[in-house]
Amino acid sequence: MSNDPMIMSPVPSSLSAARPAAPLAGVVPVPGDKSISHRALMLGALAIGRTEIAGLLEGDDVLATAAALRAMGAVIVRAEDGRWLVDGVGLGGLAEPDDVIDLGNSGTSARLLLGILASHPFTAFVTGDASLRRRPMGRVITPLSRFGAQFLGRDGGRLPLAVTGARSPIPIVYELPVPSAQVKSAVLLAGLNTPGATSVVEPQPTRDHTERMLGHFGAKVTVEPEPGGGRRITVTGHPELIAAPITVPGDPSSAAFPLVAALVVPGSEVTIANVGLNPSRTGLILCLQEMGADITFENQREAGGEPVADLHVRAGTLKGADIPASRAPSMIDEYPILAVAAACARGRTRMRGLAELRVKESDRLAGIAEGLTRCGVRVHVEGDDLIVEGADNLPAGGALIETQLDHRIAMAFLVLGLAANQPVRIDDGRPIATSFPDFVPLMTRLGATFTEAR
Repeated sequence: MSNDPMIMSPVPSSLSAARPAAPLAGVVPVPGDKSISHRALMLGALAIGRTEIAGLLEGDDVLATAAALRAMGAVIVRAEDGRWLVDGVGLGGLAEPDDVIDLGNSGTSARLLLGILASHPFTAFVTGDASLRRRPMGRVITPLSRFGAQFLGRDGGRLPLAVTGARSPIPIVYELPVPSAQVKSAVLLAGLNTPGATSVVEPQPTRDHTERMLGHFGAKVTVEPEPGGGRRITVTGHPELIAAPITVPGDPSSAAFPLVAALVVPGSEVTIANVGLNPSRTGLILCLQEMGADITFENQREAGGEPVADLHVRAGTLKGADIPASRAPSMIDEYPILAVAAACARGRTRMRGLAELRVKESDRLAGIAEGLTRCGVRVHVEGDDLIVEGADNLPAGGALIETQLDHRIAMAFLVLGLAANQPVRIDDGRPIATSFPDFVPLMTRLGATFTEAR
């Protein structure tokens, strides 16, 4: 057994994508769901006993979570058969780390771990890479401070950050000002080590992996409807979390890239195996189907409490659509690749209510608009809406895209290069390893053409 994952081929720093000589074809799996992988490690570390995790995503973001939990006393190793084994310390059993916790590029790691730390009575120091240090943490600091935790950070609550957990945490009821699964999860995780009931009220349903997994480990969680379509999620503090095996389904956010590639490269027919279809994560598929995409679900089943299926995808003509703001919580990470699909569609696509994209790994709203413009696509931003005028044929391409350390911008524009008249080059492919280390070889197996740019 080892603490380290298998060695993977690094993603080249500069990559170029060109239209392949033949349609894309084949059957491929995608890596494990990043959101579920983070939560499996965290709750496994807080449980009593050994949690066995199959299909864990071995990207940089998830490995950063594993390293942070090891630094606080959990034993986490990778078995030779690829399973990850987590020997938990029990709820409240984490220990003060000896060194600064570096979470790299992972916003999920940062916000969820701050929730755990908020109700553990010791001080920890948390930092990340240049991109993560720019991202706002105030949205979790505000509710977590109400438990009694203390935070000291840069202006706007940005990393590096010192957090001292509450010695006698107080349960809270927190109404989310905007839908956010990360903020919701941070509050619920803080509530685990807090006596009494902690509740989060969300105005719109967001991804519910935390609630599902809390129940899987034996926590008492209730979900009640709220007026206007929202939900109230309540966790009862001080449960005895018991280790439980987890099978991580394929990540729908990662599946989005081969899915859209198969739709926009003429003549393609691809099957993407073992994709998680949690209803809070299927917004992109719904949008693409409204645009005329040929996507069918095969071999539908359940794995680890999550619905799963194989996606069979055929290329065809896409048409523009009006994407409502209410869909954003179920597909916030998929807008870069949806914009690529829109660029290859006929007619106008309007994506509404994308304010959250401005505070992701980069300002994704600006990054998408600038990149599409460089590729000859007519696009403009009105307030928080992104409007893409479909090319009615293949986009021009022929551009260099500045990814700004954003893995999803990088992969989205490589997919655009597969459909464009001229190759598309990205300036830095290395951030792709944070969520999809096998992106290049997987896409190459389908017939994609990538070259390392010099």
